[in-house]
Amino acid sequence: MTVAALYVETGGAYFNLPGVDPWDEERDARLYAGPHPVVAHPPCQRWGKLWAGQPLHIKQTGQRKRKGDDGGCFSAALAAVRRWGGIIEHPWGSHAWPHFNLNTPPREGGWITADFHGGWTCCVEQGRYGHYARKPTLLLAYHVKLPELKWGIGEPRLDPAVIERMGLKRAKRLGEVGARGGGTDSAPRIGTPQAFRDLLISIARTYRPAQEAA
Repeated sequence: MTVAALYVETGGAYFNLPGVDPWDEERDARLYAGPHPVVAHPPCQRWGKLWAGQPLHIKQTGQRKRKGDDGGCFSAALAAVRRWGGIIEHPWGSHAWPHFNLNTPPREGGWITADFHGGWTCCVEQGRYGHYARKPTLLLAYHVKLPELKWGIGEPRLDPAVIERMGLKRAKRLGEVGARGGGTDSAPRIGTPQAFRDLLISIARTYRPAQEAA
């Protein structure tokens, strides 16, 4: 079964895979109109805890971003996954969940009902699938089989090199994910580990139309 990978990096983890149709920024995944189930990674910057922008930039310029101002990407991803089936990935703590009236799952894991549209949601750590940090991640699935995942809250993974260079206090403030990359090199932070990518694709490929699943 072909899977459409929406909002993915050009030439990244979802490119050159058999049975995967990648939609990067140039193709504009907001225009996706089926017919395949999707794995969607809508932009998260305006939905995270720093949705207003970097504190230093705000202090220097007085300019603040608007919460949820992502050009309609998450809304389009939600419509696509409800219509065509599949799964959405977003960071733990995403403001998109309450904004779109989605139930927030427990941090320690387990699928729960997401809404009244047949959705299911959970939190799982990408660190259990190859990411250097724990990186707790929200998943939102429609019309697919729900697998048992590697649930649980792991131990913090602060980079020893960062602790040695900056001290424990600074390392904690940067966090597990923020300790690597930066500036134009965000790949170490936002990159999807191969095992996690394969997991999401495999879930999307279990899609069954709602009438068949009933």
